[in-house]
Amino acid sequence: MGIATHLPTFKLSSFRHPCPMSAKPLEKLNTPSGDAIEQSLRPSRLTDFTGQPKLKDRLGILIDSARARSQPLDHLLLSGPPGLGKTTLAHILGAEMNATVRTTSGPAIEKAGDLAGLLTGLQEGDILFIDEIHRLSKVIEEYLYPAVEDFRIDIVIDQGPAARSVRLNLPRFTLIGATTRAGLLSAPLRSRFGVAHRLDYYSVDDLTTIVQRSASLLEVKLEPQAAPEIARRCRGTPRIANNLLRWVRDYSLARTQGTASAATAIAALEMLEIDQHGLDEMDKRLLQALTGKWKGGPAGLHSLAVSVGEEPGTLEEVHEPYLILEGYIQRTQQGRVALPRAYEVLGLKPPASQTTLL
Repeated sequence: MGIATHLPTFKLSSFRHPCPMSAKPLEKLNTPSGDAIEQSLRPSRLTDFTGQPKLKDRLGILIDSARARSQPLDHLLLSGPPGLGKTTLAHILGAEMNATVRTTSGPAIEKAGDLAGLLTGLQEGDILFIDEIHRLSKVIEEYLYPAVEDFRIDIVIDQGPAARSVRLNLPRFTLIGATTRAGLLSAPLRSRFGVAHRLDYYSVDDLTTIVQRSASLLEVKLEPQAAPEIARRCRGTPRIANNLLRWVRDYSLARTQGTASAATAIAALEMLEIDQHGLDEMDKRLLQALTGKWKGGPAGLHSLAVSVGEEPGTLEEVHEPYLILEGYIQRTQQGRVALPRAYEVLGLKPPASQTTLL
């Protein structure tokens, strides 16, 4: 007997045997056991989470309220640049609520049957974490709305004149969505979450604490002065800080018998062409092209991409956010413009006519 829905058709077996969770792969860095190491570096409790003080306070209130009501957490949307701790916070919330966290990603949910299998496999109080939720298709979004609002899904059994609708009730669960592109979420989907919680870049002090904690867990011999050197070069992002720490560990094991001093950390990061401002080789090439070939701008994104030999999307998504945040360049309607700090970091003198275009 076939089963169809008003959305794409799926089989009854997907309800009896929920499809396995699709976890977003973690980067494997330096060692074959990169996944296990990455997991071990993540704090398991909110009190152990470093940084984001305002967000921690808000999440603490939500946890206390849910415990007092003896109900699952309300649905949450976490947004912000990659590597700031959205997945970590989802697992922390699961630990705080003693709930199982089921992890998947927006691109992994291709059909209505995929989502139905995930939802019918949840237990009371479970957390469904969807990473890159802005990449859900519109069809899947429509199917998700009654699940998060009324905790039900409707399916249509058979086809043609014999078709009939069957409603399946779902246990109360918490949906946590994570996105690096909050602006791409549709308005109806965003409204299902209520308040969106944004993660910001971390301060050097917070990143120093994170590096020291990770060094302890990885058993890296890190001198106190080395942690701030790593923290200053990781672009405000804990994931990058942990990646750089592992590189410093490898460098120190190969060159200094395992002890990482400040000088060792600086030498290791200079080998990666990362300077004290956190700028890498491509950042500097972009700034050099903008200040040199384009005389400070304005210059179009595609023209800049051709001049540095990189894809426009990579410049826009990977390099520009940090350069804009730190005041090196500015986006204008006419194109990208170099700011005085770009000349300063390159050891150049800004032209007398250089002004900031708004």
